Amino acid sequence: MKHALITGVAGFIGSHLADQLLARGWKVTGIDNFDEYYSSEIKRRNICGHFSYDTYTFVNVDIRNKFALDKLKGDYDVIVHLAAKAGVRPSLLDPVAYHEVNVIGTQNILELAKKWGVKKVLFASSSSVYGKNAKVPWSEDDNVLLPVSPYAVTKVSGEMIGHIYSALYGIQFISLRFFTVYGPRQRPDLVIHKFAQLMLEGREIPIFGDGSSLRDYTYIDDVVNGILKALDYEETRYEIFNIGSGYPIKLIDVVRVLENVLKVKAKIKFLPFQLGDVPQTWANIDKARKLLGYEPNVPFDTGVKNFVQWFLTSNHR
Repeated sequence: MKHALITGVAGFIGSHLADQLLARGWKVTGIDNFDEYYSSEIKRRNICGHFSYDTYTFVNVDIRNKFALDKLKGDYDVIVHLAAKAGVRPSLLDPVAYHEVNVIGTQNILELAKKWGVKKVLFASSSSVYGKNAKVPWSEDDNVLLPVSPYAVTKVSGEMIGHIYSALYGIQFISLRFFTVYGPRQRPDLVIHKFAQLMLEGREIPIFGDGSSLRDYTYIDDVVNGILKALDYEETRYEIFNIGSGYPIKLIDVVRVLENVLKVKAKIKFLPFQLGDVPQTWANIDKARKLLGYEPNVPFDTGVKNFVQWFLTSNHR
């Protein structure tokens, strides 16, 4: 039986990944500290189904606490490191905290992987590392990264720290650059969730800019499939993969799709662009296709319908 340590297991991506691994017969140790960025009650609901498996262990621990982490020593085949302080805009307000969690926390995880003899670490990076790179679609071998937020810088740092541990200590480090993940259990501050809530309440939705900004929206099932593919990848010691859809969508078109699915007309309030925002994200996924066999399968309209069905039938409203 394979054993995975998942950091940030109670979050959006982490809880879905744990669902899949447990269903496939893995042993999972999940850790989370229920960061107050959004309601801990939401996160507790995300993982409630995991406890029906006797192969699941949950520990409430902060990745900044290296001594507490060390007590989790086990026979892990892989560490999937998803825990992080999330959000581009909030990182502008508290960059020190973002550095402490996302950089020092990642260093702690890699130190323990070295100490415990864990041979494989998967790291949740972000499309934000590309920043305002005008060359699109963005490829993993682009030499110029132009991050424009403290959050993005922490993800670049995590990738570089991973490279060091891979080169020096033989740990296979796979960095997955996620592109605007959406779907059931999506964080309430993210666009699709936030807009759906506001539209159903008859309130204005804020659009920063003129609605022409582009995002490469990637459905949660496709993202988890990308992680599962990366778990099987053994060819090279250090790699970076874009995990996206390859099809950027305008923000105003996201609103139109939500209008169609919710049967509600949006009240839009246009606002100036915000610091830290980028005009577009766009993943070149050729490398992930070739080396991982990754292939996104969920069209955006279908993904939004799935999200709305979950949103309307769950107690997250």
